[in-house]
Parts: sequence; structure tokens; C-alpha cells
Amino acid sequence: MSEYQYYEFLALDRPLTAEEQDEVRRLSSRAEITATSFTNEYHWGDFRGNPAELMRNYYDAHLYLANWGTHRIMLRLPRAILDPEVAEQYCMDDQVTVSVTDEHVIIEMVSEDEPGDWEEGATHSLAAIAGVRAELAAGDERPLYLAWLAAWSIYDDDFDEEDEELLPPPVPAGLGSLTGAQRALADFLRVDDDLLEAATSVSAPLTAANHDADALTDCIASLKADEKDRLLLLAAQGEGARVRLELLHRLHGTPGNKDGDGPRLTISELQDAAAQHRREREEREAAARAAQQARRERELALARERRLDALARDPEAAWTDASRRIRTRLPAEYDAAVALLADLRELARRDGQGAEFERRFGLIRQEHQRKPTLIERFDRAGLLKIFITNVRWYLDPA
Repeated sequence: MSEYQYYEFLALDRPLTAEEQDEVRRLSSRAEITATSFTNEYHWGDFRGNPAELMRNYYDAHLYLANWGTHRIMLRLPRAILDPEVAEQYCMDDQVTVSVTDEHVIIEMVSEDEPGDWEEGATHSLAAIAGVRAELAAGDERPLYLAWLAAWSIYDDDFDEEDEELLPPPVPAGLGSLTGAQRALADFLRVDDDLLEAATSVSAPLTAANHDADALTDCIASLKADEKDRLLLLAAQGEGARVRLELLHRLHGTPGNKDGDGPRLTISELQDAAAQHRREREEREAAARAAQQARRERELALARERRLDALARDPEAAWTDASRRIRTRLPAEYDAAVALLADLRELARRDGQGAEFERRFGLIRQEHQRKPTLIERFDRAGLLKIFITNVRWYLDPA
């Protein structure tokens, strides 16, 4: 296909009203639109709407991808749940941006990979990625750090001194134990695994989150009556997901890195550590491949010895069988005959009967020299060398 674009939006905190769905419908007559989703793909032309505008007014999550290499994720959270100052620590040029409305914080994360290899299944990623909204509400900054890492994943060692002087965000705990939603986000944004491993090396273990029923019960019990009424009203109006985000935020609090807690790695430190990890990984992979190849060769050698031992019990039957198969003039039988002759050659070499094999094979080749497809199979099997070294014997058998 010459051009492909995919747009998907999800309304997670509350469904769209019928009137809002009609408003969105005016932007695309072919889109699949429900109270909670908008999906469309383009093989030509373009979407008439503005994704940023749709996120401000209707939706909480957006995924876009194009076959020229662009991947984009947008997430919208209430300002009361995600402090804009926390999110802005992770901004990076056009790859990670934060916009703020009266009620919401919208994070946009972009990965560009030109020319961009097509990734099967990427169009089905939003449902998995959307789970990071609840994690952000619970004070987990790993999704933001992954977006920041993705912005650097497109570079090798090509960055300016100005980049090195930028204050990097703190490395959050738990990078070595990403959730399923975070792994889906990292994959979609093409976070370099070696870069992630470099950051993981200084990431503290994740403290177990207190999601148990007793903690939630205590959190809800501490709410004032008017606050409980507000949350119940939101749930009754179809905004149960929004209520969950607020309760998680109350339970776990604002992310702790606003004041700069946690280790920091500059981009050069990250790149150097990633390069070292890449070298070590490639060495391990090369050693594993070599060990696997050695095992395969040992297994093949053992299998060959067992085959030759079986052949040694009645080699004449094998010679007869090879001749019979050649006379059928069938390609598959030719292949089987050549395989038998190759095994007979190996048996002769093992048992010191090489000259006898060369004599008998030479007679077979001379008998069937007018069968080009058979002779070609002999040549591919390396049996040509034997014929050439003994050509004088065929010309002058005396």
C-alpha cells in the first residue's frame, strides 16, 4: 500500500452523548463511532478533524499511526489527578509535549521511524496502553519516563552539547518490572531495549503498591460526606472510570519526583551504558548461537554415525536401491538416490574403502551421463569431485 493512516480515540471517563457523537460524525462519514470509541483508517486522503481538539473536548486516549513511520499516543487526565509540573519534567522537543486546559492535562507522545518498518498488531495497541492512565493517577511515573526514553531512542551518539546540559528527569523505581500497559507503551513508542536496560540499572526496586481492599476502605472512609456525594454523582452519570482515577490518586498521592527525588542519568551516561549493555548482550547472543551450532553439529554427527552403522550392515542393498531409484527417472527418487550415494561415500571414507566407492560411482555416472538433471544433483552433492579425480581411469580402464 502506498499510504495508510489509522486513527483511534477512546472515551474512558464518561461516554459521549448522542449529540457529541453527531458532532464527531460530521468529521468523518466512514468512521466507526460509538459512545466510547472512534476508529477510522485511510488508504488515501486524510482525517478532517484535529486530534488535539477531539482530545480537549471528547476523548481520554488517542492512537495514531502511519505507514511512513509515525506513532502517536495522546492521554488526557484531570488536572486534579496529574500535576502539569510533574508531567512537564519529561517533555522533549516535539516527541513528548504537555498541554493544559482548565480541567485536563493532555500528554502527547510521538515516535518517528523513517522509513519505518510496518509493525503487525500496532493498530490494536490502544486498549492495552490506556491502562497507564490509572497508573499515572496512582502516582506511577514510569509511563512518562518511558516516553522520555523513546524520544532518545531514535538517536545513537548524535546529540548536541545543549542536549547534554538538559536536566534529565529522575529515574523512577520499578523500571525492571514494567506492567503490561507500560510494556505496550514502550513497544509502541519503540523504546530501545538497551537504553531501557541502562536506566533500569539505577532504578530502585518497586515498593509494593497498596491496592488491597482494606486500604481502599480506609481511603473511602476518610472522605467527607460532600466528597462522597460528588463521587457517587459522577458514578451515576456514567463517569465511574473517573471516580476510580480519583480514588487511586487519593490512595497513593501525587508522584514523588516533583521535587527531584531519585537518581538522574544524563543522555551521554544513558548512551554509554546502553552501548556497553548492547556489546555484552551481543556477546552473550553470539556465544549462545555458537553453543547451539556446536550442539546441532554434534547431534548431526551422531545421527550420521548411526545412519552409517546401519548402512554398513548391508551396503550392497544400498547400492542396489540407489540404482533402482535412478531408473525410475523421478526427481524425488533421484534425490533419494543421491542421498544414499552420499552416505555410501561417507561410509567408504570411514572404512578406508574410498577407491572402491570411486570406481563403482564412476560406473554409475558413466551409465547415466545422458541424464542432465541427475548429473546436476550429483554435482550439487559434491560427487563431481570424485568423477573429475578419476576421469583418467574412465578414459583408459586398462
